[in-house]
Amino acid sequence: MRIAVLSDIHGNLPALEAVLAALAPFDAVWHLGDVVGYGPEPDAVVARLDGLGARGVRGNHDAAAIGALSTSAFNSEARAAVLWTASVIDDETRDWLTALPETATMGDFMLAHGSPRDPIWEYVLTTPTARANFAALTTRHALIGHTHLPLVFREDDGLVETIAPSDGSVLALDERRALLNPGSVGQPRDGDPRASGALLDLEAGTMAWRRIAYDISTVQERMRRAGLPKRLVDRLEHGQ
Repeated sequence: MRIAVLSDIHGNLPALEAVLAALAPFDAVWHLGDVVGYGPEPDAVVARLDGLGARGVRGNHDAAAIGALSTSAFNSEARAAVLWTASVIDDETRDWLTALPETATMGDFMLAHGSPRDPIWEYVLTTPTARANFAALTTRHALIGHTHLPLVFREDDGLVETIAPSDGSVLALDERRALLNPGSVGQPRDGDPRASGALLDLEAGTMAWRRIAYDISTVQERMRRAGLPKRLVDRLEHGQ
């Protein structure tokens, strides 16, 4: 069983298509939320995932786009983008997003957008935060997103190890528990503008990270036509 693990697609269809092509062949798609927000094609991204039978969870931008979460904690650009998203999505997209749970369990893996203990909002970026989330974790591993950074925290003999995967990195999954972040498909923030995704191989017991170039200029032009904030347009080419 080979599973494409995707997070933070953010309405970026060209990035999604590039990642899907690079990770193929796969047997299933698991997504970790923030399917919409920031990007210009929320309906097309949701339709693509729905057509693949993707399973996953709700992110904070998804929740805000359907009116299930206040935008008061969003910065001005994020708020503008999510309000635009809410105004343009069709009923099918709204229903699909509404049906997403905050967490899901797939065998040995918990899926959450933010973290096991705070699925919508918490960013897992530090060892203390990771350690607190291992205490809340009821499965061997967790697949999380939200930070837009490919990142792993792994328990090892009472310590918490931090791993920053790069393109082509492969991690063996064993008895050590791990919090696994595939990075962002649609808006990377680690200084690398290439889309990020991961392939989970359940038979081999591995997770492999990929970075994939895509047509950023096309997405930027679609964002400009939609009237989305300039900072969101510009940041795609810098990966920040």
